[in-house]
Amino acid sequence: MPVFARIATADPVEATAITALDLITVPSSTSSSSNASPSTSPLSVSTTDTDSSTSSVLYQGHLVSCPCHNPTDADQPGFAQLKQQALLKQQQLALLQQRLKEQEEGQQEVLRRERMARLQRLRRRDPYEGVRLLPTRTCHLYPGSKFEGKQQSGSNSYGVVVDIKHVNLNDSTLCGYLHIKGLTREYPELTTFFDAEIVGPQYTFLTRKWDATEGTDEEHWALFQQFDVDSLYNIASHQEELRDSDVVFMRWKEHFLVPDHRVEGITGASFAGFYYICYNKRTGDINGYYYHQSSEKFQQLTLSHVEGRKSFGSYEFR
Repeated sequence: MPVFARIATADPVEATAITALDLITVPSSTSSSSNASPSTSPLSVSTTDTDSSTSSVLYQGHLVSCPCHNPTDADQPGFAQLKQQALLKQQQLALLQQRLKEQEEGQQEVLRRERMARLQRLRRRDPYEGVRLLPTRTCHLYPGSKFEGKQQSGSNSYGVVVDIKHVNLNDSTLCGYLHIKGLTREYPELTTFFDAEIVGPQYTFLTRKWDATEGTDEEHWALFQQFDVDSLYNIASHQEELRDSDVVFMRWKEHFLVPDHRVEGITGASFAGFYYICYNKRTGDINGYYYHQSSEKFQQLTLSHVEGRKSFGSYEFR
């Protein structure tokens, strides 16, 4: 039957050797007195079977089986060697615990780096981060300029106002709002956001998108008297077009309604197409033709620059 006891010693290594190897054997008659003093060693429980030459202990979470000895064995010649073995085991256990701790810390570091790498991949890099898009101008095209006129579709005419918000001639782009009145009963006045591709160093006369073919481009550009058909495929001429010519050719593409950008379609109106635009630097007039494969062909846009704006807001996109 297992009994419980504790060995009191001033030598901590000797106590470890005795308790770790369960060097405790007491007569069964003393079991009642041993219960009065609970164990204070690193063992959770120290048990000895009086009918067996071995015992099992739970030492720091490890189940250890070892031979039984009497406390008087500490005076025997072999006890010093046994004590040395216990000290070695204790050092090996400490080293094992240290390695396990380092391994766990290493795994945590690997997981942390994987999380950081995953976050960096998911992060959307802003291509304009750190870049200032300062506005530029040419004649009547500048941030804050306004044009008024009409759009003719068959026998119907609709009032149009265009507000230019940003001009970047270096990138051959501009953007603004297009307001049109009376197009539908549901929306008496529609406002769309558009941006422009200015024909020049960055863009050619060939659209190659928005369902426009080369035939479509030639057909619409030819409607402008200032357009030379030979320049449609002459890429070299585009470099001088913006700087030296009296006219500027552009494509205006509407993107969404303002203020509700979630509206994708309106009965009786369409902003899925784009405008072929010709701007005259001398007069400040803008002429254009709307194109969409499902809309009426050659809807003409006629605008004139509004004079008298002495002050206006300037926008800088960041």
